[in-house]
Amino acid sequence: QVQLVESGGGFVQAGGSLRLSCAASGISTGANAMNWYRQAPGKSRELVATITSGRTDYVDSVKGRFAISRDNTKNTVYLQMNSLKPDDTAVYYCNARSTLSGRTHWGQGTQVIVSS
Repeated sequence: QVQLVESGGGFVQAGGSLRLSCAASGISTGANAMNWYRQAPGKSRELVATITSGRTDYVDSVKGRFAISRDNTKNTVYLQMNSLKPDDTAVYYCNARSTLSGRTHWGQGTQVIVSS
């Protein structure tokens, strides 16, 4: 059974930083596409960052401020968020897409609130 557990969310002032973590079990973070999504109040869920075996990708609004990485020895994916803005306020979700089956898995989400 796949489980993704996010942590690291919280309340921060604009310009501050947070690092989100996603601890995975039942799926290898090194062998599958790992993603961070976010959903702000009243908005649809948005793909923020992706890491695969060969590359990382970001939505334009976070390029240069956010960085996705992984530690395969810990089977954990991270999202380092710097220069945070109030528009970054959202629930952040970890997502894994299995290379073999194509199935996707979601964590429970972690809240990020950025005050102006």
